[in-house]
Parts: sequence; C-alpha cells; structure tokens
Amino acid sequence: MKYRLTGIRRGSQYSPNHIGNDAAIFDLTAAYLQAKSCEITVYSEEECWEADIDADAVFNMVRDQHSIRKLQTLEDQGVCVVNSAYGIENCTRKRMTQLLLSHHIPHPDSVILSTTDANIDELETLGSGNLWIKRGDFHAIHREDVTFVRSLDEAAGILKEYALRNIPSAVVNKHLEGDLIKFYGVADSGFFYWFYPDNQHHSKFGLEVINGKTRGFAFEVDYLQEICRKAAEVLQVHIYGGDAVVSPEGMVQIIDFNDWPSFAPCRRQAAPYIAELIYNQMIQHKAECNSIAPHYIDYRV
Repeated sequence: MKYRLTGIRRGSQYSPNHIGNDAAIFDLTAAYLQAKSCEITVYSEEECWEADIDADAVFNMVRDQHSIRKLQTLEDQGVCVVNSAYGIENCTRKRMTQLLLSHHIPHPDSVILSTTDANIDELETLGSGNLWIKRGDFHAIHREDVTFVRSLDEAAGILKEYALRNIPSAVVNKHLEGDLIKFYGVADSGFFYWFYPDNQHHSKFGLEVINGKTRGFAFEVDYLQEICRKAAEVLQVHIYGGDAVVSPEGMVQIIDFNDWPSFAPCRRQAAPYIAELIYNQMIQHKAECNSIAPHYIDYRV
C-alpha cells in the first residue's frame, strides 16, 4: 500500500550556518521513506503557506510562525504531523525554559525578563557570575541572539539591544562551568548520539569556545539519554537534539533543546531511524483514527 506524505523543508533563514546540513538530513529521510513505498510531495516553508496539503502525514523542519500555525491547524483537523507543530513551538526559548524547569529536568537557573521593562536586579538571584542572554521568543537566528555577558551592566545593554530589535522577552541563564556536549536523538527508536563539539569542529556561532577545551569529565551516558528522553516527552518532539554541560563532578544539565536539528555528525546513521519513526507515527495515527471512527449498524431488513 502506498502512502502519501508531504515534506516541508526548513526556511534557509532558520538554518544559520547549517543550510546544507539541514537540507541533507531532510533529503536522506525522504529517500528512506520513498524506499518504503511512500509518495512524497515536498514544499519549502514559503510554498507550504498557500499549499493545499492533502496527505496521510506531514514531516517537517519548519520554524516560521506562519508554517507552525498552518501545521497546528492541520493537527487539529486530525492530520499526523512529525514533529508536532505544537512541539516545535514548545522549543522556542521561553517556552522551553518554562517547561523544562517546571518538570524538574536538569537545566541552569534562569530568569525570564521583558526587554522593554527589564528589572536587572532580578538577575542577582543568579549570583554574581557569568550569564547567558538569549532571545526568548524564538530560536537563535543571529549571533547576537545568544550572548555571553560578565556583568549586569553588559546584560542591561544586551536587553536594550533586543528591545530595539523588537524582541519582547529574554531568557537569562546562569553560566555553567564544565564540558560542553551536543546530542541527537530519535524517540522510541533507541537512537542516541553525543559528542564533544570542539573535537569535531562543529559549531553554529562559535560560542562553544566559552567553555574552553574538553576535559573529559566522567558522567553517566544513560542518565543523559534519560533526561533527554524526558525533555522530548515534555516538549512534545520526537526528532531532537541539543546541548548539555557536564560539571567537573559529573552533573549533567541540558542548556538547549531543539526540534529536528541537522544531525550533521551522524546523519547517515540517524536518517533511517527518523524515517522509521515518521512511518510508524503515521501508521499508528491511522490505526487510532480508525479505532475511534463511528460504527454504523444497518438495521434495514
């Protein structure tokens, strides 16, 4: 049986320094789905806004608010969408921070501020050390969307700059000392991959240098995988990646969590798992829809 799938690429403006990598994992995933006898129609983010999408499932890497709203509408109408557009929205910085902290997933101490009416004194609750200022309304698109500061005066200046750019809110994280690691995962598959970015020269904006060279602090990989699994569940995403910091004592905290990143260091290993997840989600969704469909009895003689 052939299934009809719609694939939606990520807009290039939402792939800073990773346009080719994001395209590569999308194309590999599509190829594996085609090998499973799926017919695929592919749109760019801009094309999907006006497209009449009629498919058994939609797999996507969207980030634009127009795309997210359209896919949320499709989900509300009963279409299988992977990653869920609601999950994609949950991965924006402010929502992500609130959800991770409220579900007690290891994450840096944080404060959320309005950029137009920021009370800098609130940052004193994070201590007198170094801080990260991050735009709260979206993912990082420009280098300045994630900024390392060493004082409250610097923080105040960044918040003013955000306000001038019409960024309404900022998340301020306490800086964590330790080894920076990156991870990628596919829910319900067993696939999980982690690495030290400075060993593979993998970077988006070069901010990894703040944590310095990897020292190889010992930590429990199973614990990292478990807290990532919980984060993915809380945020409602199945295809994910992000960053964590391992302290000298082996404590692991997630500092960033993203919906469907590039999987650049492991894309060939990951792509078949991603395709299998999408396929299985579609089959499961169709089965659930059929099981709750109304059954009519013909009483005619």
